[in-house]
Amino acid sequence: MPLQRVCYDCDRTTTERRARCTCGEPLWLDTDPEGFEWSDVTDAPGLWRYEALLPVGMPTPGRLAAAAGGTPLLREPELDGFAGTKIHLKVEGQHPTGSFKDRGSAVALAAIDAGLEDESDHAIDAVGTVSHGNMAMSMAAYAASFGLPCVVLVPDDIPEERLGVIAQFEPEIRRVRGDYGRLYRDSLEAGAAHDIAFVNSDVPLRVAGQKTTALEICEAFAPTAPDAIVMPVSSGGHASGVWKALRELEAAGAIDDVPRLYFVQTAACAPIAEAFATGAETVSPIEGGGGETIAYSIANADPPSGNRVLRAARETDGAVIAVDDDEIREAQHELATEAGLTVEASSAVPLAGAQLLAEAGTLANDDDVAVITTGTGLKEAAGSATAEVVDSVDIDRLDAELSSFAE
Repeated sequence: MPLQRVCYDCDRTTTERRARCTCGEPLWLDTDPEGFEWSDVTDAPGLWRYEALLPVGMPTPGRLAAAAGGTPLLREPELDGFAGTKIHLKVEGQHPTGSFKDRGSAVALAAIDAGLEDESDHAIDAVGTVSHGNMAMSMAAYAASFGLPCVVLVPDDIPEERLGVIAQFEPEIRRVRGDYGRLYRDSLEAGAAHDIAFVNSDVPLRVAGQKTTALEICEAFAPTAPDAIVMPVSSGGHASGVWKALRELEAAGAIDDVPRLYFVQTAACAPIAEAFATGAETVSPIEGGGGETIAYSIANADPPSGNRVLRAARETDGAVIAVDDDEIREAQHELATEAGLTVEASSAVPLAGAQLLAEAGTLANDDDVAVITTGTGLKEAAGSATAEVVDSVDIDRLDAELSSFAE
C-alpha cells in the first residue's frame, strides 16, 4: 500500500512519492496514533520499539538498521549550575555513524527496501542525499548495509576530513558548486526522474525516523513529560520530527502536557530565529549564505522546513533563538569537562541555548529540560580523502550527473 503523505499546513493528502505539498510546504507521513499507549511499545531494539507509530517494521535480518535509536537520556546535575536549569542529555552521538541522522536513514532504507516507495512503473533503484556531512555519512553507511547504490551531493567547501569519513562507505560523491538550497530542491526533482530516492533532511521518511528521538524522551519521563526540549535546528527536519511525535502522543493521550520546544541556531546563520524574533509568518533565506561559524553543520541559510519550525515553536509556547560561537565553545567545554561528553560544535548549541533561556527567565531552575546533543565530536578529525575521490560539478549539470550514476 502506498504511503500517504499529509501537509501540516493545508492538510492536503497525497500518495505520490514527493516531499512537498502543492502549497509549497513540506509533507510528512499521515500517521494514525489513535489508541497508542506506552504498553504498545515492543521489546524490539532501538527505535523499532515504536513500530505502532512507524511506516515500516524492523527489516529481517535487521542489518545496521537494528542499531538505530535507543540512545540514552542522561540526567547530568553537574551541568545544572552552568545552564541554570535541570539538564537531561539525549546522547545521539551513540548511533553507529555518530549522529541522530541514523534514525531517519534506518527507517527510510527499511521502507525503500520493503518496496513501500515503489510506484507501479517506477521502482527505486538507488538512494541519495544532500548533506554537509552527518547525513551523508549515515546514508552511505545504511545504503551499504542494505546493498543499495548511493550518491551523495556535498557542497564544494566541505572540510576534507568529512569527505574521508563519507568515502569509507564507497558511495558516489559529488561536490557541487552553487546555491545549497537550490541543490536540495533540484536533487529531489532530478532524483525522481532517475528513480533515485533522495532522502534529504526533511523528507517524509526521514522525519518519520527522526521523530523517535522525542518518543524515547517522553517514554523515559512517562507517565509525565519533560517541561521543555531544547535542540539545534538547521533544515528543520529533526525539529519537525520531534514536533510530530509530540502531536501524535498528545492525540493518543499518552502525554497530558506537551513539552515546550526551543530551537537554537548559530548566530552567524539564523534565518528561523530572525523570523521568530520579528514575528514573521514565514522564514526568509539569508542572502550570501550567512557568516562563518564553528557550527558548520547547522549553518543553513535557506531551511526547507523553516516555516514548520516556526509553527512548532509557537504552538508549543516555545521559541527559536541563536547563540554565537563563543557561547557554543563554552557549552562544548562544559559538556566535555562536566559530563565527559565529546560533541561536535553543532551539538553544543542547545546547551548554550538553554543557558540563555534560563538567564532570560524562560526556563526555571527546577524545569526538567531535555537537551538533544545530536552528534559526537570523536569523528571531527577522523578519516582523510584526496580530491581524486570526488568530482567537482556545476549545479546545472546535476541531471546529467545523476543520469550517469543511474546508468
